Formats: sequence, structure tokens, C-alpha cells
Amino acid sequence: MVAERIARLFSGFPALPRGGILSRAIGANIKRHVEREWFGSPPHRLLITLPRPGGLAARPHDPRPVDPEHGRKILAGIMTLSGGALRLGEAGDPFDTPSPSRRFALALHRFDWLPDLVAAGSQEGHNAGARRALRLLDDWRRVFGRWNAFSWSGECLERRVFHLACAARTLASEGSDAEVADLTLDLARQARQLLKASDAPDRTLERAVTVTIAGCVLADRPGERLIDQGLKIIAREIDRIVLGDGGHASRSPEAGLELLFDLLTLDDALGQRGRPSPEAVSRAIDRLASATRFFTLADGQLAAFHGGEAVPSTRIAAALAHDDAGPRPPFSASHSGYERLQGASLQIMADAGIPATGVLSRAACAQPAAIEIVCGKDRLITSCGWSPEAGGAHAFRLSDAASTLSVGDGSAGRPLSGFRAHALGPWLVDGATDVQIKRHDAENGVWLDVVHDGWRRLGLSHARRLFLDITHDELRGEDSLIPIAPGDAAGPRRYLPFAARFHLHPDARASIARDGKSVLIRGPSNVGWWLRNDAVDVEIAASAHFDHGQARKAGQIVLKSQVRPEVGAKIRWKLTRAEG
Repeated sequence: MVAERIARLFSGFPALPRGGILSRAIGANIKRHVEREWFGSPPHRLLITLPRPGGLAARPHDPRPVDPEHGRKILAGIMTLSGGALRLGEAGDPFDTPSPSRRFALALHRFDWLPDLVAAGSQEGHNAGARRALRLLDDWRRVFGRWNAFSWSGECLERRVFHLACAARTLASEGSDAEVADLTLDLARQARQLLKASDAPDRTLERAVTVTIAGCVLADRPGERLIDQGLKIIAREIDRIVLGDGGHASRSPEAGLELLFDLLTLDDALGQRGRPSPEAVSRAIDRLASATRFFTLADGQLAAFHGGEAVPSTRIAAALAHDDAGPRPPFSASHSGYERLQGASLQIMADAGIPATGVLSRAACAQPAAIEIVCGKDRLITSCGWSPEAGGAHAFRLSDAASTLSVGDGSAGRPLSGFRAHALGPWLVDGATDVQIKRHDAENGVWLDVVHDGWRRLGLSHARRLFLDITHDELRGEDSLIPIAPGDAAGPRRYLPFAARFHLHPDARASIARDGKSVLIRGPSNVGWWLRNDAVDVEIAASAHFDHGQARKAGQIVLKSQVRPEVGAKIRWKLTRAEG
């Protein structure tokens, strides 16, 4: 409370423009420093310790798939997380050993290893994975149990509390009375701290869900109090974050999938405590499941937009297992800003919305009108698939990292950098503010027009017209740059380079035909597709595609031309199946 009052006092400093990004950044930075001092103080540590929990109650089930083989590797002394590895031996302590990378350290302190370790199986009448997890938890408590700015940050706490809550009863079955008492106190202290963490206001709903699950696990009044506090925040936030069509307000399909997993876990935990799920939670689960079906493409994976990765089909199936006979998804998600075009062999997902802004834009991408194309079951055209798991590679959030149009060396928006990003997070700014769409479903195909103002600083708008010809199984496209305020065509001539980019999936390959224009694309099925066009120049260039935060080599097809901002220009292209 003291920290919040001081932070509010400083964030309203009168010499700064009210509501500006700079003033918000200064206020957030001061608040973080004040909170850090307060959270590490003895009075605060005492406050989150009381009242002490009396035991454990619910055993919530997390539907996410687990990997027992990874757990067995940890039992053997090898811990692999987020592309890094530590060889610890059977009794090594990873918390007193330097981590190979920050991403590894995050996964380690989030306890991302815990579900796999607990699932490693029983040996000789006891759960060896649970016993090893208890020792690791004791190692963490010894080094970081009191306070640490990194390990006790909301970034680490959110998933650690979730994993501890889901594993608590299994761990307790293998622990002594003293170990169980320490475990329950750890869970209570960290859940209470998570309620106070303010480092990621875009995660308020997800953190409230986690706190409520922890409350279901803790018995008696301490648990009931956390449940009541969490449900109050959920009631306030859930309809703001889960849109009418089930999309996540950040516009990330993966963020919606992960929230669905958490809400399913919450629903199970509340049921075990004899408390019905609020109607808003049940409604959100149905909507998120519907959106997950909408965003699942023909290759079985999610569309990768706005900080979301493709996600394996097994994970999607696990999220939908509770309702595997759900309704057929629609072709439009108007609240989320996406359109899906479906033909005989071709499937297209188009970004037809305004990027998220403010606190919800920490992973948003400046890639309006971007598309992903699946041919048969081959994802051929995609984006770079950047996600927050990739760390600081924020250049992949710019326009030229997706299958859309870019002008010059600029971008239709940019992430914050420097002090502002450090204080607020890498918000997306200067992105498209107006996106207009028109869709017409005809008997022989589907027309989709997307027009946005992401290039307004250059005096241009981008219009992307798509026609999916169902009869001939081909996709025709036209990318136009249109002057917002047409100038004098007879005036001084100024040309800007622009390009329509088609990023290839790492499993796809492309080659330019002898005419120097047409490009043949093949996926894993080896079925060929021609990309024909009227661009001035065509190039196949190197690119990258992110998978679990790790960059994979990929390519991109770049259709190049030039535009006079006073006049405009266009590139036309067509994707059609190769004969034979």
C-alpha cells in the first residue's frame, strides 16, 4: 500500500505531459524501484507469510501435455530448458549454478520443469520425480526463498505459482510433515506476492487465474481468501481480455490458447472446492475453444500472429479435448480482426485488424494485412513467427518480417526501445490506426479487401485485395499503395522502393524459373505451387522462423518495385498449383 501511494505521487509529477508515454515510463520506473525496496523489506515478507496455511485441498489438473522423458533426464542429472542445458548429476543444485542464458534462468525459476519431472513415474513404490522435485524446491528455498528481484518478479512468479499449485498434492504425498508445511507456506507466500506484482499489467487476468487456483489448493481460510481476491479480479478483467469471438485482446492466437488451458485448470479446481465456476469463466472457455478452432489451420497448428507461435497439434488437441465435438468455426473473427479463406487445397489466414495498443501491445507486431497460406497440409507462406520467448529480437516484429508489404527501410509501427521500453515494456507504437475490410463470399470464390493506414507518415495507405478462386484452386492478390492526399504528378519525382514479401516456412523451398519472375514453391509433400507476378524484380532471400524461441533458417520471396508517393503503385501476383 505504501509503495502504491508513493508511486502514484511520483507518476503524477506536474512538469510532465499527462498521459504521455514518457510520463508513464517515469512513473512506472519509480514505482518499480519503490516496490522493489518494499517487497524485500522484513515487514512485507512478514505480511505475505500470515496467516499461515493449514494444509492442502484441491488437486487441479492442467490439461497441457507433459514430457516424462524430459523428467527422466532431470532424474539422470541433465536439465534442458529453453535451448540450454546444465549437467548437474543426480544431486546437483541448478539454483546455485550459473545458468547458460537468461531464457534458461527464466524457465528454471518459473519451474517449467516441474510438470515433466512429476510425470517421470514411480519407482519401487514411490514417485522418484516428486522426491527429486522436493529436493529442488528445497534448493530454491535455500537460495531464493526470502526475496530476490529476479526470482520473485511477476515474470517468474506467475508460472511458478501455477506449477506448484498443480503439483502440490503429488509432492505432498512424497514429503514429510515438515516438507509439506514448507511447501504450503511457499505456495501461500508466492500467491500473495503475485497479487501485488505490477510489472505486467497486460497479465492481470492470467495472474488472477493463477492466484485463484492456488487458493483452491490451500485449505481453510487462507485459501478461501485467495479465491475471493482472485475471482474479484477475474470478474473485472475477463470480458475485457476475452473478446466476443473468443480472441485474446492482445490478438495473439497462442495467448488465447494458453489462457484456455489456465481457465480449464481453474474450472477443475473450483469444482473440487465445491464452488461453481462464474458464468463469465464458463462463457470465456467456450469462446476461447471456438477461437482455437478458428485459428487452427489445415496443417494442425495455430496461425502465428502478434507474438504467437504455431504451437504443435498435440497441444491444441489437449486444449480442445474437453469439447472435441464443438461447432465448426466461422470464417470471420470480426472482434479479433482476422479473416479465413477456405478453398479446395488453399487455406489463407489474413490479419485484418488494428494491432493491440498500450499495455496489451508488448508482443504486438507491425504487420498489418499479413497472411499465412497452407497448401494442402503444407504451410508454405508464413511469418517469422516471433514470440516473447525469442527474447530481445524485436526487429522481427517489424513489417518486413511478415508476409505483407513494406515500404523502403521503414515499418508500419515500431516497438519502444531504451528507457521507455525498460520501464513499460516493448509496447508497439505508431502502428496502423484504421483498418477497413470488405469481404464477399461468392459461389465461385471469396473476395477480401484490407486497407490500412500504417504507412500514413509517407502519405500512403496499403490496400491488399485477395481473391480465392475455388473453381480453379488458386489465390490472386493485388497489393496497392494509394496516396492518402494525391499530389501533383507533374512535380518533382521522388521514388521509394517497396516490396511484397512472402516468408517461407522452414520446411518449404523455392526456386525462380527461367523467366526470372515466376517462383516455384514446394513443401514437405513435394506438391509444387507457382507464384507468378508482375513485380519489377524478384528475389529469394534469407530469413528466419522462430520455434519455441529458437530461430530456424528459412527463406523469403521478395517482389520488388518502386512507388511515387504522389501517384501510388501496385504489384499483382497469383498462387496456383503446378501441373503434375
